[in-house]
Formats: sequence, structure tokens, C-alpha cells
Amino acid sequence: MTETTILDMNQEQNGLGKVEIAPEVIEVIAGIAASEVEGVAQMRGNFASGVVEKLGKKLHNKGVKVELAEEGIKVDVYCVMNFGVSIPQVAQQIQDNIRQTLINMTALAAEEVNIHVVGIQFETAKAVEQEYEQEI
Repeated sequence: MTETTILDMNQEQNGLGKVEIAPEVIEVIAGIAASEVEGVAQMRGNFASGVVEKLGKKLHNKGVKVELAEEGIKVDVYCVMNFGVSIPQVAQQIQDNIRQTLINMTALAAEEVNIHVVGIQFETAKAVEQEYEQEI
């Protein structure tokens, strides 16, 4: 399994040159597509990405790993789901959204889109209390 650093677009030659897509671009596209799905609370990151986000820079490839293998593109997504959602349904929506977005933006189809649920986000006590007070 040889990992390449740039993905060549295999489209017909038009004499204008070639198009190459870096794996980081696919990570960003997949990260945005995954976070758009309702039921995803956040994408998993590490301590360094958390510090960078606190300083105001948004990391769109957080929680996404792309592997370029001979079989094709493999995308691994690590996310935290909201409490109360159907995990299989949300995971399927994430897979569908990533596949469709990659095809629309890059004309590349992912061989695998693996969803790793690494946590559940519960409602905070304050949000529950506010909801309760509004009902009264």
C-alpha cells in the first residue's frame, strides 16, 4: 500500500494542463460535509486543534483522515453525536453527504467512508433548566 501525496485527476486531455488535488483538500471537504449533517455535535480533534480553535481559527479537516490507497480513496471520520439521535441513521447520512459532496466538488468517488462515533454530547444542565422554565 503506497501512499501518494497528490491525486491526479484522470479526465480527458484538453491541452491546458493537469489538475491535482492534495489529500488535505479532500479532508476539508469531508469535514465540512460531515459537520453539516444534523445530529453531529462536533468533530473529534486533538489538544492542539482545540487550542487553535479557541484562538479563532476554524479547522475544517478536524476529525477526518484520508488515505489514498491502490483500491481508492478511504475516508475515516471521527465524530461526536448528539444524545437522542439514531446513530445508524446519522452515520448513513454522513456517509451519503460526504460521497455526494466529493463527487460534486472533485469528480472523485470514495471507495470507503468509515464513521467512528467517539462520543455522545449530552444537553447541558443550563439548557435543560431554561427549557423547563420556558414551559412553566
